[in-house]
Amino acid sequence: MTRVDFYFNADDKAEVARKLAAKAYQAGQCALLYTADERLAGELDEGLWTAQPLAFIPHVRCGHPQAAATPILIGASDEGLKTHDLLINLADERPPQFSRFERLIEIVSRDPADRERARERYRFYQERGYPLHNVDLDKKNSR
Repeated sequence: MTRVDFYFNADDKAEVARKLAAKAYQAGQCALLYTADERLAGELDEGLWTAQPLAFIPHVRCGHPQAAATPILIGASDEGLKTHDLLINLADERPPQFSRFERLIEIVSRDPADRERARERYRFYQERGYPLHNVDLDKKNSR
């Protein structure tokens, strides 16, 4: 059953997603950064190229010819992903394919509307018995 983690109090959801994708890659995992928003997909793509100048994180957009050979995908489709290790949700809705993945991370900002949408997703997972874990980024960053 998919493990569901809620990372909340994110100042910058895209930055948190990039860091989590880098950790997944370093651990030898495949990940999908889930978003249907083209602007956000472009921001994630550019950020993965520029955020860590000395650390290359192989990634492409969903549907790219190299998707099957790339560990990190950006977009709304898991087609071509070698293994379903990690799904990082950056959308307002629940990803339809989340149950194919070993782990789902929901990133939640401080915005009240974003938090309310996250609460709805949390209830959905909870009602269906998914194992839920919470990570307060304020506490994690203060260490």
